[in-house]
Amino acid sequence: MVSGNAALPGFYDYGEVARSVLIAVAASYAALDLTGRVTAASGRTRVAWLSAGATAMGTGIWAMHFKGMLAFHLPVPVEYHWPTVLAALLLAVLASAVALYLASRQKMGPPEALAGSLAMGGGIASLHYLCMAAMRLPAIAEYSSLLVIGSILLAVLFSLIALLMAFGLREETRWTVPRRLGSAAVMGAAVSAMHYTAMAAASFIPAPPPDLSLATSISPLATNGIAIVTLIVIFAAVITSSVDRRASTEVQRRAEEALQEAQDKLARVTRDQAMGELAAAIAHEINQPLTAVVTNGNFCLRQIDGAAPSLRELREAMAEIVNDGTRASEVISRIRALFMKRAADRVELDINEVIQQAATLVRSEADRGRISLLTHLAADQRVLGDRVQLQQVLINLIMNAIEAMRKPTERPRQILIKSTRHSDGVLVQVQDSGPGVDPEQADRIFEPFFTSKPEGVGMGLSISRSIVESHGGRLWVEAVSNGALFEFTLPAQILTNVS
Repeated sequence: MVSGNAALPGFYDYGEVARSVLIAVAASYAALDLTGRVTAASGRTRVAWLSAGATAMGTGIWAMHFKGMLAFHLPVPVEYHWPTVLAALLLAVLASAVALYLASRQKMGPPEALAGSLAMGGGIASLHYLCMAAMRLPAIAEYSSLLVIGSILLAVLFSLIALLMAFGLREETRWTVPRRLGSAAVMGAAVSAMHYTAMAAASFIPAPPPDLSLATSISPLATNGIAIVTLIVIFAAVITSSVDRRASTEVQRRAEEALQEAQDKLARVTRDQAMGELAAAIAHEINQPLTAVVTNGNFCLRQIDGAAPSLRELREAMAEIVNDGTRASEVISRIRALFMKRAADRVELDINEVIQQAATLVRSEADRGRISLLTHLAADQRVLGDRVQLQQVLINLIMNAIEAMRKPTERPRQILIKSTRHSDGVLVQVQDSGPGVDPEQADRIFEPFFTSKPEGVGMGLSISRSIVESHGGRLWVEAVSNGALFEFTLPAQILTNVS
């Protein structure tokens, strides 16, 4: 005889309790495993894994709670309102989806972790008390407020622990099976502790028979069926995840091999292109002084074969041959220094002297083209630089100007070279009276291999800009009404007298 005022006595089937804990551990393992797949996936695949993971994990959590309730036996018949049980299952899936989403993100700071644990913990606690509300028996459930609050706090705390564990193991390269099993055991035990704390909060006081509409009893066969189906769902999710992981690993490996092969091919193409550019640059820089040597050599031969050779003109031509040969040798020395990774010699220079030397080297070319080579140089323009490299720049610009004025024109054929102070240091200008630069090509003339000359290589301006920039300056072309105007700046060198 059960007293009308006393709580109904109950007891646990510890075999069922153990099975409920086993389901909790399995569901926790699946959650940890599937978090890795959700993290690794993207787009629709990520949504698919998130949905599958939430279903497997939520079903496991729900089954654990429901199995734990069925493990508790009362001396009166108990049935369950199946719509409420179904609502609890859907709530478990939703809470699991939130947990998986947060744990699979690239970042999860304290605010996100706290919000996630509140959502997941609240969902698990609501799941449990919904399952309790689904009970239909001739009794009323009374709850200990202290234990209810304790069970909710445990649900939130354990959810926080579970989120942190899942987040820490979301990258599949950072886990091992023993480590994941250990984490799953901790999480499963925590979920079970929350459930049985909440069960302890309830006392069942006898009451009139309940409304049994939409209620059903759960037989021992159905109880075992719930456990078996749940474990099948969990294991299917884990096995699918494992197969997908292996397939993905074989794909991320083949992709790496293909990427490595592509990188090797790109390196070969880049190396070949660099060698081609270097060969073109060397040919361009050496060709100018060698051409001058051949021209002056032919002039000397004509003078010698002439009736009255001019010793003065022969001496000047031979001096230019020596200068051009020296310049070619110095260019080769700079190239050798480049391969030996030696820094070019930078010394204090008067840029006006460099301009005068470059003008002297190309004056014979200008004279043959009947081009006036004029200079307008401001006094004491000191820079820090490499004399030969700066000569290369000036000779490239002057030779381009000479070649631009090869065709006859009614305008005066002249090249004006200026040096002056500038806000950036020293400004050097080379202006000709030729046809000028096509505005549509102005942005491209400094690109390697771009040329408007039929026999040009397209490296002179590219090399010149590189040299000027290596000195800390700038080289550009200005739009002018007549001819072309190239300008470059160099940082000024302030000399100090040391006594």
